[in-house]
Amino acid sequence: MKSLKETPSTKNKLLQTATELMLAKGYTATTVDEICEKAGITKGGFFHYFDSKEDLGKAALEYFWQLQMQMVQEMPFNTIKDPLKRLHGFLDSFADRARDPQIIKSCLIGNFSQELSSTYPGIRSLCDKKFSLFADMLKQILDEAKQMYAPRLRIDTRSLAEHFVAISQGALVLVKAKQDTKVIEEGIEHFRRYVESLFTNVRKPAVKSKERG
Repeated sequence: MKSLKETPSTKNKLLQTATELMLAKGYTATTVDEICEKAGITKGGFFHYFDSKEDLGKAALEYFWQLQMQMVQEMPFNTIKDPLKRLHGFLDSFADRARDPQIIKSCLIGNFSQELSSTYPGIRSLCDKKFSLFADMLKQILDEAKQMYAPRLRIDTRSLAEHFVAISQGALVLVKAKQDTKVIEEGIEHFRRYVESLFTNVRKPAVKSKERG
């Protein structure tokens, strides 16, 4: 085993290894010894950066979240000015990821929520925060679309955003049971059709009439 190097890359290697193993096996089934062995780092090196496995779990969750947010920020929908079209671009981007066989169909936040919510309140709270932040991001797009296209439409955009979180997380559970990634696409399309129904006949933003000369 190599000795500890006092560099950020050592910690990142531990986080990357822990995230990969916990995505594949779960938190409980992944041991510190296994993480150290796969990362090629001594156990002393591990405890130089983390006080406990739970401390690592929280850090891995944050590491996973930052990777996901970087991915989302690089998606092409972000450059679309029209909020309704941006919403469709958002959904298209996630549907594309569902079709990509190179992308693992698992979410550390969802996995931890299911496995650890009753035993690790600190991790549960962190999962709740990340889900809320994701919902906030989608809510902003929905709010902009509502303001532009249907300002009088009575709709709880926060609840609708959380509904998408529920759909996407539930689809990941079904993927594991069915071994069929199509359920993710189907869930996204059901959500898309529901949003479409909300904005039916209000696709064009209101245009102020020109004053007569």
